[in-house]
Amino acid sequence: MERYVVRTDTLVSKPVSREEAIERVKSYAKQGVSAYIVSEDEAKRIRESDTGFNKPSWE
Repeated sequence: MERYVVRTDTLVSKPVSREEAIERVKSYAKQGVSAYIVSEDEAKRIRESDTGFNKPSWE
């Protein structure tokens, strides 16, 4: 089963299921907090990378 990590500006969750990640992002959105879902592998790459996390831009 693939696992996902939820990222905000201040925290990184432990790996969770897809459904749990979606629920957490929805909960953060209700609180006005931006959150992103990334795969467990991508979260590992971000932690090990010098460039860090590139926030998606829709503009």
